[in-house]
Amino acid sequence: MEQLSASSSFSVATPQGLRVLIASSEAHPLIKTGGLADVAASLPTALRQLGCDARLILPAYPRAVRQLREPKPVCELRMQGCRANIRIMAGLHPDHDLPVYLVDAPESFAREGNPYTDLSGRDWGDNAERFLLFCRVIAVIAQGLPAMNWQPEILHGNDWQTGLAPALLQDAPHRPATVFTIHNLAYQGLFDRATYDRIGLPSTLWSLSGLEFHQRLSFIKGGIVFSNRVNTVSPTYAAEVRTPRFGCGLDGLLRQIGGRFSGILNGIDYDVWNPDSDPLILQRYSREHFGLKVENKLDLQREFGLPRSEDAFVLGYIGRLVEQKGVDLILAILPELLRDPRVQLVVVAAGERQIEQALLDIAAKYPRQIGIFIGYDETRAHRIEAGCDVFLMPSRFEPCGLNQIYSLRYGTVPIVHRTGGLADTVVNSTPDTLAQGNATGFLFDETQPQALLNAIWQALRLYRDDPEGWRRLATTGMAQDFSWEASARQYLQLYSDALAEHQTCHAASA
Repeated sequence: MEQLSASSSFSVATPQGLRVLIASSEAHPLIKTGGLADVAASLPTALRQLGCDARLILPAYPRAVRQLREPKPVCELRMQGCRANIRIMAGLHPDHDLPVYLVDAPESFAREGNPYTDLSGRDWGDNAERFLLFCRVIAVIAQGLPAMNWQPEILHGNDWQTGLAPALLQDAPHRPATVFTIHNLAYQGLFDRATYDRIGLPSTLWSLSGLEFHQRLSFIKGGIVFSNRVNTVSPTYAAEVRTPRFGCGLDGLLRQIGGRFSGILNGIDYDVWNPDSDPLILQRYSREHFGLKVENKLDLQREFGLPRSEDAFVLGYIGRLVEQKGVDLILAILPELLRDPRVQLVVVAAGERQIEQALLDIAAKYPRQIGIFIGYDETRAHRIEAGCDVFLMPSRFEPCGLNQIYSLRYGTVPIVHRTGGLADTVVNSTPDTLAQGNATGFLFDETQPQALLNAIWQALRLYRDDPEGWRRLATTGMAQDFSWEASARQYLQLYSDALAEHQTCHAASA
């Protein structure tokens, strides 16, 4: 790598404290496909509020470039495997005074739409090259660039797209301590051996103790093996992925790293997800004025072309249409569920084409009970959270999940499978928990259509037979606190542990 040119260094007034570089392939609202984007924007913001000098780095997708505040070039880099120079842009997050660095490599990242797939939904054929380049730049910046006048003490990577950065830093004399967060172990960044040879990684990294995983290159394994600390996004999921059922072949490695691995529950940003101040919904409301929520139901019904009725029992779903999310369970129960003409379903989702088509087909059969929007739309997501009575999350596994936490704050009772972060955030409604005022939702244990349907019938009975009990259930959920501050403090401890191990290893090798 050769630094070619530099402008005056970008600087912003920041609290004195730990220097943290958070690397992510997406961050809301710059670019978003899922919960990772929400975390990547919210966590560094929460860390800064606690006194850290946290900054964010991600690829310079066109949408991200358009939204960056006060953008300015910092320097240009010449990187291995890249024909053109790489420009580093610096600016501020659109919604927070959070410094953001964008890796401007047009051949790799100047693509509109989804950051990982083309318009047909297939992975970009050069994803290995694209995200290796991203990791190479992260590794360079993590060691300090004169033009930036800043070097992190902690490099915090997220998911497979950043997993090679710790591996590339392993022998660097001025490397920071490294933390790596697994947001979903099912997505590992796997490529064949020919790709490994083509993209120019060191041959020494191809081993069982390195990046090799069943004769394939694993980006995520790089983050797990070469980081000082590894975590995932809920305590229950951290336990689950150490088992063969949920470990996706990496459970043995996660057991092997022992105390280096932990689970920290994601928080949410209540400045964004709060029905009392949400600018995207028709009628704002609070626990004390829960009755106003019904106005959002009527507005949601109007928006999706459904009969407007306060008495309707409206279920919502937002998410990806993939097997993990259990959408097939929803599809399987709809013919029986919709026999009740006062039940409605509203969906904002995208994913596998056959699931999209199956939803559209059944919506055509029940036009007065099902409203579908294929795609992701942030405004519609807020309106579903505000307008529905219940929110469905029948995921087969769920590392953390955010929509059930959003639903709790909006008084939209979640119905979830007892797994991962869903089990950590929702208290099941039983006669005891309802009587004690602890219940916040409904959980089911088997990923079978009948189990989901039974949970919905249980919710529907309470909704219709005991309106005051339903109000208590919904408003108990609204009172829960899953803000980022508590989670950010746990990350501070994780950073401290990573620094201590890094300093011990550095001293031992000196």
